[in-house]
Amino acid sequence: MGLYPPSDPYDTGFLDTGDGNRVYFEQIGNPDGKPVVSVHGGPGAGSPRRPLRAWDPGRYRVIRFDQRNCGRSTPHASDPAADMRLNTTQHLVTDIERLREHLGIEKWLVSGASWGVTLALAYAQQHPDRVSELLLQAVMTSSRSEIDWLYRGAGRFHPEAWDRFRAGVPEDERDGDLLAAYSRLMENPDRAVRAQAAADWLAWEDAVITGEPNGVPGMYSAREVDEQIAFVRICAHFFSNAAWLDEGQLVRNAGTLAGIPGLVVTGRHDMGCPPQTAWELARAWPDARLHISEDSGHVGSATMMQLVRDTIEEFKDQ
Repeated sequence: MGLYPPSDPYDTGFLDTGDGNRVYFEQIGNPDGKPVVSVHGGPGAGSPRRPLRAWDPGRYRVIRFDQRNCGRSTPHASDPAADMRLNTTQHLVTDIERLREHLGIEKWLVSGASWGVTLALAYAQQHPDRVSELLLQAVMTSSRSEIDWLYRGAGRFHPEAWDRFRAGVPEDERDGDLLAAYSRLMENPDRAVRAQAAADWLAWEDAVITGEPNGVPGMYSAREVDEQIAFVRICAHFFSNAAWLDEGQLVRNAGTLAGIPGLVVTGRHDMGCPPQTAWELARAWPDARLHISEDSGHVGSATMMQLVRDTIEEFKDQ
């Protein structure tokens, strides 16, 4: 199945969370179509600004939203006054459920990629009766072991880039918890300090994917400075706290997803999120289909995207 003509939002708005945060959302496609919520990555990347093309606009009602403190949600994490204590995995799960209620949706298909997989799983495991299907790409469950691989272990393949990443924190913290050190830098009142730390962090993220099949040089760094600061501030905040999840929690509890069909797709050459986690998740989730794309890294490939589109077509009739 190919792409559909571009579809722009027919509705936009802000969800008031009741604690000073306002979460931006938009709806695209058919107001009477099958509901889908798209959970973006990062954390802190914001939802895509490009028109929707993979989902049939005549059959689907797609909801995209910006997670707390990023994208068009307010307050923005580039503002040092934004309180990160009000941004945790549980806050985001609660926001998704509040958004579902606000929009009057009984059940929806939940789609996520990368960090979005973590959040989609956390939501689905708390609210399985509200999830019709799951579509998960570039699987990450944000366990401490996965986070340690991404921000330390992968340095074995990119030692020069990892050394620059390590050098981005004060010298006396370079042999300690780098993510906590970056998180402290991102709370510095000096914007120049925050901007430099964000640039150093994103240079490492770029290095990890550049050598993969279909890797895009500079993909993470190609953001406006405020977006860079927000992205890294949120990432460092979440990952230095292991997303407030117990080790292995989302895989261990995958049995709660029994009865929910889903696709788990990941790239064989995903340097940031190796396929081991996807394999373990699919084994623990009774109704999951696993596909490891042989020509893909974290960014994906035409083969992977075709599989995803085929699954989207399949799910619209369920």
